[in-house]
Amino acid sequence: MTNNNPNRIASLDGLRAISIALVVFSHLSGTNGFIVPEWIGRYFELGGLGVRVFFAISGFLITRLLLDEIRETGGMRLDRFYLRRTLRIFPPYYAFLLVLIALAAMDLIQLDPRDRIHALTYTSNYYSGRSWNIGHTWSLSVEEQFYLLWPALLILAGMRRGLWAAAALIVICPLLRVYLWHLSPSVETGIGERFETIADSIAVGCVLAGARDWLHTRRPYQLLMRSKLFIAAPLAVLLASSLYDRPRINFLFAFTIMNIGIAASIDWCVTNSEGRVGRFLNAKPIVFVGVMSYSIYLWQQLFLNRNSTALLTSFPLNIIMVIVAALASYYLIERPSLRARRRLENRIVESAVQKGLQVDCAMETQAAGGAEQSVFVEPPIPAK
Repeated sequence: MTNNNPNRIASLDGLRAISIALVVFSHLSGTNGFIVPEWIGRYFELGGLGVRVFFAISGFLITRLLLDEIRETGGMRLDRFYLRRTLRIFPPYYAFLLVLIALAAMDLIQLDPRDRIHALTYTSNYYSGRSWNIGHTWSLSVEEQFYLLWPALLILAGMRRGLWAAAALIVICPLLRVYLWHLSPSVETGIGERFETIADSIAVGCVLAGARDWLHTRRPYQLLMRSKLFIAAPLAVLLASSLYDRPRINFLFAFTIMNIGIAASIDWCVTNSEGRVGRFLNAKPIVFVGVMSYSIYLWQQLFLNRNSTALLTSFPLNIIMVIVAALASYYLIERPSLRARRRLENRIVESAVQKGLQVDCAMETQAAGGAEQSVFVEPPIPAK
């Protein structure tokens, strides 16, 4: 059974499901009672690979939405964009942090003041000393910094220049990573987490969104999308991921190979959504995991701690607790906040339509020579 929601891009939720599965397996390996040792999860740096896929998907999806808005309306509503992101991201995230702070107050987990400050302000990617329980918030910080910067850049620089800037990052970031690794030992541990050293993983998705229509008119690219040899792209991603322990090669070449391979794989999956792989990615159970991926990602860190022997961090109870916590977060926080967002957006749209009609009526009255009577038409209520 496939997902027929017209508002979703085919295969993206399935790719999110694969991404979160990589992260969960990586963190689950080596936990107390789990048969898979830690080194297997680390061999291809599966957790980092899963996060990299999330980044590319985010760049692709957000850019596509923004570009569609620019093409349709000739501009971009930053207030609406930030409203949507705020009500989508903040409620589950800060609920998670409040639980952590409460557990720390009861001495059930460790969470020092700097952990709290950086997590609360989305700057964890600039604090390498963070504890395990908020360790994963570095990637959420990168995402939030992207949301803050990218729409503003598109407005200030324009669509074309903005996309060229994103393309330039794909070239600049590898050089910056190597430079920092050689000449700035103080930030060495933050390479691949600090925004300026990982932005190319998101930028490649942005470029894909902007160039996809053009790419699909190029004969060589069309052949690539239809070729059985395309399997080389995800294999190259896996091979490059295994080079994580060779910094110079990893920072200069492997990161870029992974980024481009992931972006090409995203496009292949979206383009070939009706094939066998596409049917798997768009099957309802897989889509559901993808939809749940944000809540799963938030809560898995607390229970998948290989440095703890506590009952709740031991297999299989740890994975059960991840599922329970994620379901609670999704149904009690995430979905209600999304419903509230839709209601608020509907009110904003209705208000805008109402104001527009009032202006039209005033102009019509003035054009009629100052007639006092005008016709009021009730604005249509947008479909929910």
